[in-house]
Amino acid sequence: TGNYGGVGLEVVMDGGFLRVVSPMDGTPAEQGGIEAGDLILELNSTPIKGMSLNDAIEAMRGEPGSEVVLTIAREGAAAPEEFTLVREVIQVASVRTDVLEDEFGYLRIAQFQSGTGAEVAKAVAKMQTKSDLSGLILDLRNNPGGVLQSAVEVSDVFIADGLIVYTTGRLKNADLRFSASSPDATDGVPMVVLVNEGSASASEIVAGALQDHSRAVIMGVSTFGKGSVQTVLPLNNEKAIKLTTALYFTPNGRSIQAEGIV
Repeated sequence: TGNYGGVGLEVVMDGGFLRVVSPMDGTPAEQGGIEAGDLILELNSTPIKGMSLNDAIEAMRGEPGSEVVLTIAREGAAAPEEFTLVREVIQVASVRTDVLEDEFGYLRIAQFQSGTGAEVAKAVAKMQTKSDLSGLILDLRNNPGGVLQSAVEVSDVFIADGLIVYTTGRLKNADLRFSASSPDATDGVPMVVLVNEGSASASEIVAGALQDHSRAVIMGVSTFGKGSVQTVLPLNNEKAIKLTTALYFTPNGRSIQAEGIV
């Protein structure tokens, strides 16, 4: 839905600690200096070790205006450092655009929400009415992913036809294929996609599809490598089991999991 009370971090468990996938645009985490790859050791002086992922996330969330202190280990730093963040209502804008000099468009996707595909199509059309685009920059840096269907829809904006992504699992019902269904809305203008180690999941699906179709140059550093598909199996009204049931593959058959997009 795009809003909650907290600091604006996408995290995973890594060796018993929290690893930052990416801080979200314009949130207390980003403004406070938290970076992709940071390892969170403590929350309000309470060690993360021994906490579940859900418990750690709940500890970071809370009333807007309240403070949370993160003790962070950063690669290259001599010692862990404390960051004090003030919680806010996190409302992440999915898409942001600009027209740069010499008729080059800039399109930033912060995360893939339910309406992101339509937002991107609308943003591209609006940029084209302002000027004849000579090129387009698609910025997916520190985009932790989100809704799969939105990643497919965004890819479809720039790809005229062919496969976008497919999944393969142990059972046949986990095998899915998603293909482009509409013309390239940009008429093939040159594209550069910006990625980094905080680009994950749905971001990697888009980058991989554009790369395999030779539709864009992928620029930056290798992406996070989150290419697994989860299925939630409810046990009752309060509990469920989340199982990894399949893997994402780019159109050319490359697995994203633990590899990322280079």
